[in-house]
Amino acid sequence: MKVSGFTFVRNAVKYGYPVKESICSILPVVDEMVVCLGNSDDGTEELIKSIGSEKIRIIHSVWDESIREGGKILAVETNKALDAVAADSDWLFYIQADEVVHEQYHHNISKAMQQYLTNIKVEGLLFNYTHFYGSYRGDGRSWYSKEIRIIRNNKKIRSYRDAQGFRKADNGKLNIKLIDACIYHYGWVKNPLIMYKKLEGVGKLWAGEEGIKRGDEYEKKNLEFDYSKIDSVTFFKGTHPAVMRQLVNSEDWSFEADTKKKNFKNIKHRILYFMWQKFGWRPFEYRNYKKI
Repeated sequence: MKVSGFTFVRNAVKYGYPVKESICSILPVVDEMVVCLGNSDDGTEELIKSIGSEKIRIIHSVWDESIREGGKILAVETNKALDAVAADSDWLFYIQADEVVHEQYHHNISKAMQQYLTNIKVEGLLFNYTHFYGSYRGDGRSWYSKEIRIIRNNKKIRSYRDAQGFRKADNGKLNIKLIDACIYHYGWVKNPLIMYKKLEGVGKLWAGEEGIKRGDEYEKKNLEFDYSKIDSVTFFKGTHPAVMRQLVNSEDWSFEADTKKKNFKNIKHRILYFMWQKFGWRPFEYRNYKKI
């Protein structure tokens, strides 16, 4: 069994993406790691090369920022990395630049890929998610609970919409198996100054011309992101991946959160949250896949 990892990234240093930790977290379970490096101006390439692994293969890309609607450019860049993997790989492991896999799941991931290797009905593997918010202690509750991160090496499978997940070229959903493994998402854990600049910079990929001009102006200001605007936060009680220890220990900002306070938009969201907490059921959750 051969496994290729793949990801894309641009300006990871500038916007505080833990891309080095992200890549290192899946290196033990892949045979190669393709990194599609967008045109950066902040030392991102040097950061990736500092990992020093022969498994890593960097391909260069120039982002077409005219492709902004719905974050489509992120899927375009994902597909560039996807198209560059080894032709003889069986499985492809996708990881985004702000996602990290805990080493405790390496065995389960490799076991699942081996288990379903010859079952061609299984087109992808689904992971559980933990979304950190505001701090390495804060566990946010506003995002998707599961998503596809391992797919078969099938060129008919493509990155979908803003690269959250995958679909077939004819827009059909993938047939997947849920595995006992979790992705830790750190996209909302940064110093409030860096977070604000990151959101304004990345937000341009969805915005029109006015949004781009506004983002350029905001990036010039030293504004801080307000982490209080979240519907629900709990405190994380587990352990972080070993590759994240240095970043976790270097947290240099204050994050205060009242875990009892809930800021739901309406009664519907409050009821849905209650059902999830009480019964582990998330009705109406977006599912970009078909479980088999």
